[in-house]
Amino acid sequence: MNLEEELNKILSPEQVTTNQTMREQHSRDESYHTPSLPDVVVFPKSTADVQQVVSFANKHEIPVVPFGLGTSLEGNSIPYHGGISLDLSLMNQVLEVRPGDFLIKVQPGITRTQLNKELKKHGLFFTVDPGADATLGGMAATNASGTTSVRYGIMRDQVRDLEVVLANGDVIHTGGLSAKSSSGYNLNGLMVGSEGTLGVITELTLKVHGIPECIMAARAAFPDANSAVEAVTSILAANIPVARMEFVDEYSIHQVNLSNESNYEEKPTIFLEFHGNEAGLKQDVEFMKDIVSELGCKDIYFELDTKSRALLWEARHNLAYSFIHGFPGKKLMVTDVSLPITELSGAILNSRKEMDELGLIGALVGHVGDGNYHALVMVDLTDEVELNKAKQLNERIVHYALKRGGTCTGEHGVGVGKIMYQQQEHGAAYEVMKAIKKTLDPKGIMNPGKIFSKE
Repeated sequence: MNLEEELNKILSPEQVTTNQTMREQHSRDESYHTPSLPDVVVFPKSTADVQQVVSFANKHEIPVVPFGLGTSLEGNSIPYHGGISLDLSLMNQVLEVRPGDFLIKVQPGITRTQLNKELKKHGLFFTVDPGADATLGGMAATNASGTTSVRYGIMRDQVRDLEVVLANGDVIHTGGLSAKSSSGYNLNGLMVGSEGTLGVITELTLKVHGIPECIMAARAAFPDANSAVEAVTSILAANIPVARMEFVDEYSIHQVNLSNESNYEEKPTIFLEFHGNEAGLKQDVEFMKDIVSELGCKDIYFELDTKSRALLWEARHNLAYSFIHGFPGKKLMVTDVSLPITELSGAILNSRKEMDELGLIGALVGHVGDGNYHALVMVDLTDEVELNKAKQLNERIVHYALKRGGTCTGEHGVGVGKIMYQQQEHGAAYEVMKAIKKTLDPKGIMNPGKIFSKE
């Protein structure tokens, strides 16, 4: 069967391509995982298009791998079994804004930046900020979170309803417009984080928030990592309304200074942002200053104007690129675990020790307000010894987290990079997940080889 010819009978020819360059673009993501070419790339424009393509693929048992912008970090959208790479970038419209209900309905291909540009007209914003300008469909598929989750929650917390095309071509809605429901199983929670293994998300109804009256950013340097993490715990215990709380180690600050020509003090640092009203924030910030000073923070710097705040968070968001540009010829490997906050400082110190013992170049950063942190490791993929050391580091970091009640992935998803830890983390529940997969996708066409080691 000529797959391109058959798909041209379903969609317009301009929506289907086997162009080598286009296939290569859809063979990889931002991760270090090995690329793999799809047989064909398809660009649906509507739910009906997706429905027809998936129904066709199910009939002929052809793999379907949803694709957003390729910003995933665990090989989540790499088509290791070939088949159809379903690029949803043309489905990027805002379908409905309901300001009074603090809801917006969008197609999956819209990006976070595009969404917030539309919401700003209504005095609203979407909170989840994973750093990359990812698509909302991709963010839902991996249950993304990022810098603001300490205040507003993760992607799963923002989803009110999803429209999903199942493997057999059926279209379902997983929720509604109501703020709460006790009716039936929570299908929102099931589909968010499923990485395209249960169906294709074609619409999202999302919770949005009012733009705060006052936003203040701060940077606080500490004598050591333990003091910095202890400050995080103390700030949270004081119920100070912090919206972002990011740990950046001294190695990260050094790299930021090199790439941004800044002169931040090269010590373990917490980047913070506060949302609220002006009078309330002044009181909260004074309280916060007392807390951090008791933990050895000698200097704390505040940024009030929009430009200065943007520069501060640009340094944090572009940290990965600072390492990439600083070490040409090497590829960035990013680990991703989350632990109880009380276990976080020990995990960070252990990761630094492991990295130094293995002789790897890298740094530690994290969304420490919810216990999520990352090791950024620069690896020469052509050096088998160095690559194996990096994989050892990742394995040690994951095992440390799992032994202390954590998870192997806080926000990047399982993809192919975390499959080997699923049984250890979930136990008997892993078999329940596999049973759900088998029920909804009996032929195993939906993003095969992800989350589950055997379909």
